[in-house]
Amino acid sequence: MTSALNDIAASIRTIPDYPKPGVQFRDITTLLGNARAFRRTIDELVQPWAGAKVDQVAGIEARGFIIGGAVAHQLSAGFVPIRKKGKLPFDTVSMSYALEYGTDEMEMHVDAVGKGDRVILVDDLIATGGTAEGAVKLLRQRGAIVEAACFIIDLPELGGAAKLRALDVPVRTLVTFEGH
Repeated sequence: MTSALNDIAASIRTIPDYPKPGVQFRDITTLLGNARAFRRTIDELVQPWAGAKVDQVAGIEARGFIIGGAVAHQLSAGFVPIRKKGKLPFDTVSMSYALEYGTDEMEMHVDAVGKGDRVILVDDLIATGGTAEGAVKLLRQRGAIVEAACFIIDLPELGGAAKLRALDVPVRTLVTFEGH
């Protein structure tokens, strides 16, 4: 791991037993509050696509909005918010996705992406991959080409990155934490 990635990993706070016993919650608010680590994170996420044609960056509610907005700015791309059902004010399209226990729905505006738009999906963390998988399917439903999915953190034991790769979506993560 490079020194930049070590700095990023060190800026993430781990909160044991949250939201339930046995879970190690990876809190990026400490990373966001550290200007140097935040800048390095965005630079690392953007690097593979610097100079490439990216039309939109899609961010998953809520931390994906923060990261995705900064990535979109750096790539001179638009930003697409993917939100929980009922939160967007205009006509929407929705997609159900699997949670650890049950399902939920996410939405985006019907005109958020166009056919053939090149999109990068962004969120803070990939765990089981249900939310990210739903977001990929939602974007593709509207004709977008999902160039990649980018996350600060990967929890590989939970299999989410592998699930996206099975959908032919390249996955970029910056740091890996064992366990969940």
